[in-house]
This record gives sequence, C-alpha cells and structure tokens, in this order.
Amino acid sequence: MQVSIGRFFALCITLCLGLANFASAHEIRPAIADLYLQGGEFRLEITLNLEAVVAEIGAEEGDTSDSDNVALYDRLRGSDPAALDGAFNREAFARNITVLLDEALGEAIVSAVEIPEIGDIDLSRNSVVTITGSLGDAQEFRVGWAEEYGQIIIRLMDGEVDFDTFLTAGTLSEPIPITGGVAQSFGAVFVNYVAVGFDHIVPKGLDHILFVVGLFLLSTRLHPLLWQITAFTLAHSVTLALGILGIVAVPASIVEPLIAASIVYVCVENIFMSQLSRWRPVVIFCFGLLHGLGFAGVLSEFGLSTSNLIPGLLGFNIGVEIGQITVIAICFGLVGFWFSKRDWYRRVITIPASLVIALIGSYWVIERTLLA
Repeated sequence: MQVSIGRFFALCITLCLGLANFASAHEIRPAIADLYLQGGEFRLEITLNLEAVVAEIGAEEGDTSDSDNVALYDRLRGSDPAALDGAFNREAFARNITVLLDEALGEAIVSAVEIPEIGDIDLSRNSVVTITGSLGDAQEFRVGWAEEYGQIIIRLMDGEVDFDTFLTAGTLSEPIPITGGVAQSFGAVFVNYVAVGFDHIVPKGLDHILFVVGLFLLSTRLHPLLWQITAFTLAHSVTLALGILGIVAVPASIVEPLIAASIVYVCVENIFMSQLSRWRPVVIFCFGLLHGLGFAGVLSEFGLSTSNLIPGLLGFNIGVEIGQITVIAICFGLVGFWFSKRDWYRRVITIPASLVIALIGSYWVIERTLLA
C-alpha cells in the first residue's frame, strides 16, 4: 500500500491552517445556576455564555466554531455590555425556562442581566442572567430549560443544605422541597457526575482525546496499551482528588500548555519508537498528573457541594474513564481491528497520524503560551 508523500504533507498543512480557527472558538460549556428559595419567591442566577444564546448557537454544536452563526458570535464578543443586553431577548429566554410548582406551571421572568465589560475576546465572557418568580403556596419546586441551551448545573444555595444536580439538555430537575430541606442519594449524585465526566471527554475534551489516541497509535496490542492507560488513570485520579480537595492548586495557564506538550511528546515518541519503552509508562504517569489537574479545574467550576464530594468525584472520574475507553474502542474499531497486523500499519497509520496530532499539539502549546 503506497501513500503519496505530497498528498500527506498537503493534508498536514491544511489541518494546521485550520487550527487558526481554534483561537476564536469556545467550547459550549454547561451553564451554572444558583437557586435561592426564600421569602415566597425563587431566584435563579444563571452564569452562562450569553453571546452563544443570542447568536442561537445550540448545544448540538460542540464548539462555537461549528455553528453557521459563528460570525455573529464573534461580533457579539466585541460588543459592550449595553449592546449585548440590547440584543438579548429577555422574554424569549424566560419562556424557555420551565418552572413547576407542585407540578403546575409557574411563571418566570428575567429580572436582571449582568454582563462584564469587554475583556480578552479570546476567552468566553460569563454573564449572569437572573430569573425570578413567585412560589405561591407550593411545597415542591422543579426547574429546567430548553434543550437548545444545553446542559446546566443547578445548585441550591441554602446554608443548611448541600444540593446540586447536573441536567442534560431539555430535562427537569427532581422535585426540590421548598421547606424542610432536600437530600440527594449517593447514587443520584454519582450518576449525574458520570455524565459530566464522560461529556468532558466525548465530545468536548479534544486535547484529552488526542492524547489517548496517541497512546493507542504506538501499539494496538492490549498488554502495552493497558500499561499506559493504567498509569495514566492512576495519575489523573490522584491529582483530580487533590485538586478538588484544594490540596494542590496549579493555574490553568501552566497546566493547559503542559497538557498540549504531553500530546506532542507522546506522538513524537510514536514516530521514533517502534515499541513501548521501559520508561514510557512512567512518563505517561507524569502526564496523567497534569491531565488530572485539568480535570480538577473543570469539576471545580461546577461548585460540587461538600456533602456530595465523594459520589461526585467518583462519578466524574468513572465518566472520564468510560470516555477514554470509548475513544480506544472507536480507534480499534476503525483501524486497529482491520489493519494492526499489516506490515505497513506503522508506516501508513501510526507515523502519519502521530505527526498530524503532534502538529496540532504544537499549535496548542503556542496558542496557550504566546497567544494567551
């Protein structure tokens, strides 16, 4: 089987030029809503990417650059708070909030919008939309929002109660007692955060996906692959726990470039090494520590409550593992099962794919340091 070198390098150049779009792209992240049930009223303070809402970039888009409305989104990022607020349809947004009071439909209004001043437009701007309404004489409260807005974390802000839940697109929260507190089961929190962890890998964790693909490319045989994945899993589990507990804190400005560098290293080694070296699991373990800090940064943003820390942490970690296994299974199904025994596999698949991934990782290193 022959591959055109000219064609291959043309593809590499095209991919690298396409990376220029990444600097203006933002991942569609879950919104975070703080819920207050006080004085016969509810107040929901939702932190979200308001530009994506106004530009009608829905949850089906993994990234803002995937949308046909990305040009409008980019213009809105450069809009001052007054202009962005003027473009925001408060009534339409309120209609997309579902409030159930004892299973009867309640009324929600947008009572306030807080939009930060223009900052670094290469970073998404987090605005806060406040939704309020009357509780009447209801005993239970449920909330959700339209499917196109994607996922949301609901946190009950009660000094005596720790409650948070992760809602997938278009779903409603479980009933929340308005008086008397609320308790979440270990299993409910665990399942919620399995979904959060999986979602952070597939489809949103492109850097983590490419790292795992890099591990797969060196050898599709189970034994060496298992050594690498085990080392990576153990390491990121440790730093994920330490990061969430606040024992270890490393700024994202340091962690994210190093994660990109880990992708480059793995793929460069794939190009020059034909089999697993003795030191590679140790190196992978060290890189796993970095990735765990990255996971901890994401999970910390969700404001996991103290009482839900253990099931949330376990669920998130298992969700990440399921995501990684899914990536490996897809790689095996696409190329490993069919071609790994062929004598041209390394020349045609491992080396070219590793080179492309290394180029992407190199761009990210530059973007996260010099262009940050």
